[in-house]
Order: sequence, then C-alpha cells, then structure tokens
Amino acid sequence: MVGISAGGRTAVTTAARHPDLVQRLILESSVAFLPWPERSLRLGAHLAFPALAEKATWSAVRTLLRLNPTIGLRTMLGGLSTEPIDAVLAALSDGDRATLIALFSTMRSGRGFLNDLHHVPDATSQVTQPTLIIASRKDGAVPFAHAQSLAAGIAHAEQIVSDADTHFIWFAHDYPAIADKITSFLAADPVVRG
Repeated sequence: MVGISAGGRTAVTTAARHPDLVQRLILESSVAFLPWPERSLRLGAHLAFPALAEKATWSAVRTLLRLNPTIGLRTMLGGLSTEPIDAVLAALSDGDRATLIALFSTMRSGRGFLNDLHHVPDATSQVTQPTLIIASRKDGAVPFAHAQSLAAGIAHAEQIVSDADTHFIWFAHDYPAIADKITSFLAADPVVRG
C-alpha cells in the first residue's frame, strides 16, 4: 500500500487494521498523526474547498496555469517548499514544468481535502509490515517532523531523506536512486507472519 501526502494516514490505518491485505507500506511525503495543517491553511481550506467552491477553485487554478504558467506554478508550488520559490522554479527542467502544469491542470479534490482535515486516531504502533518512509526536509506542505514521527512509531520502518526542493519528491535529482530503493523494497522476500 502506498500513502502519499494526506493519504499517509489512510494507508497507515489500513495497514494497521488489515494486516492480511497489506504486505508492505510505502509512505511518500506523508502526513503523520501530528497536528496538521497549520491553522491558517485549515481555515483557508474551509473557504476554498467546500462542495460549492471546490470546482470554482480548481477552475481558477486551471485558468491561471493556461494564461500564465510561470505565475501559476509559482502560486501552486509556493506553499509546497521551504526554499525560495525562484530557486525552486529555476531548478525545474522544462519537462518537469510541463508535467507539473499538466498535473495541476487536472487536479480536483472533491471532498477529499476537507476529509483529510479530520482527526484520525494514531495507528502507527499497530503497523507490523515493513515500511518505507520517503520525505524531504524542504517539504513546505508536510513538515519533516511527520516523517520522523512515522519512522519512530512504526516498528519495521526505514526512512529515506529525499533531496527534493518541494513536497513532490518525484522531481528531485535523486529520485531515480529512490525509485531503485522502492523496487528493491518491493522485491524483497515477503514477510511471514506467525
């Protein structure tokens, strides 16, 4: 099972509750069971993502990306990095920029983001599966403390620190090596439960 960003809590909880269905757990830029997000983002989410506004919010994002892709990327990536946004944008290849524009242009959250704001009981200590936790210290959306909390709470966890400049670890120069580690992790002999 793979948990990405706010989906990390769901993946951890599923692995804890259904160990017969989950052999391995991979958590990428994942939210742990620490307080998240900060109060201002929580309040903003309730304004931008309720049922009636969510469609308009993403429509505005698509329009901005179409009319001015650079400003659109600056806007979308600004909160996803702890680094200066000009440095983040300068480090992106043309292909990465195009991929991010395509990604942001097709995003919708429905009720998902607001659902992610609900409190969920911490299930990390109940996870028995081998777990791979991948996160960047420069992630502006999910502080690195979340990866540390997951690694400390899950018994069989291995943590990889990505060099990514943002929440999106897949655009980092070290991602090919991380992808190789994921492949090895998945190919390892399955865990035999007693």
